[in-house]
Amino acid sequence: MRGSRSDLSRLRIALTVFFALDGFIFAGWVVRIPAIKERTGASASALGLALLGVSAGAVITMMLTGRLCGRYGTHRVTVACAVLLSLSVALPPLTHSAVALGTVLLLFGAAYGSLNVAFNSAAVDLVAALRRPIMPSFHAAFSLGGMIGAGLGGLVAGSLSPVRHLFGLTLIGLLVTAVAGRTLLRIRPPSAPEETTHQPSAPRRPNPRTRGLVITFGLIALCTAYGEGALADWSALHLEHDLDAAPGVAAVGYSCFALAMTIGRLTGTRLLERLGQTRTLVGGGATAALGMVLGALAPSVWAALVGFMITGLGLANLFPVAVERAGRLAGPDGVAIASTLGYGGMLLGPPAIGFMADWFSLPAALTSVAVLAATAAAIALLTRRAAG
Repeated sequence: MRGSRSDLSRLRIALTVFFALDGFIFAGWVVRIPAIKERTGASASALGLALLGVSAGAVITMMLTGRLCGRYGTHRVTVACAVLLSLSVALPPLTHSAVALGTVLLLFGAAYGSLNVAFNSAAVDLVAALRRPIMPSFHAAFSLGGMIGAGLGGLVAGSLSPVRHLFGLTLIGLLVTAVAGRTLLRIRPPSAPEETTHQPSAPRRPNPRTRGLVITFGLIALCTAYGEGALADWSALHLEHDLDAAPGVAAVGYSCFALAMTIGRLTGTRLLERLGQTRTLVGGGATAALGMVLGALAPSVWAALVGFMITGLGLANLFPVAVERAGRLAGPDGVAIASTLGYGGMLLGPPAIGFMADWFSLPAALTSVAVLAATAAAIALLTRRAAG
């Protein structure tokens, strides 16, 4: 059953809400990391190890979530993971040691990674049923949710303790899940127009060629996420130390990148309808590469900020398209593979930049973002016939 047009519209709204909620909760946790560090008394190195719990929990559970989606359905798994994410975000400020913090972050990371696989898989089914490339709009909702969560967190940081703030996120998350989750639980995942099965998210057994293509799209996601992670952690330092920007101006660097990425995703559907997926991937990767060369090597702060914005516009739609393609090929397992590789890129970016900055310089290290963006474009171009 493909689902009525009204059901598909309701599903789109509900999934958009879950994407936004995911970004909102994660950003709310991130802005309270300094306060939680002080609360636990952890050293910088101990905190770094504890924070790996988020990444480890996500990577460990992503592939398992793909199988759970195939067995129980993407909608049920999305709702269950959203509940778990909402509950687990309240745990970090209750800890009093780095070990305890790392332990609860394993659970938080597992919920975060699983939710990403589940709602991306549900979105892939909906995109196929609607026959419109709307995947970027979901990721734009994630970006907007993150910006709102970070902004709200900054506003309440001076008046609310981390315990109260993150418990508030739990209440908001459970309330939103209860409202939006009703739609997901009442409406079955739609099938694509060309499908005859009533279970579009049933496990698909990809042959070696298909699995190779899924991994290829995962590599595109990795190249994209590498840039996101690198700019999140190093853009402000580059502006302040290499270009003598004031701390306030330096902090704007990542905001410019994130805003440009959000704008790029909001316009991504129209771009995909005009250019198609391959041209969007190739053009986006090339644009991001040029923007990052400017951002890394520009002699002035404002030129670097322009470069960051161009990079954000270029990278905006690479991850959504790569995940959607992987999902169309191999269902939830394909989404899980691409998401795991993409998450690996986000983990790889910050430490890789740090090592290269020690060996060469930070501006030179940041050009690796341009190299990987160009690599993503090249992969998309070389595999265009196979992907088609």
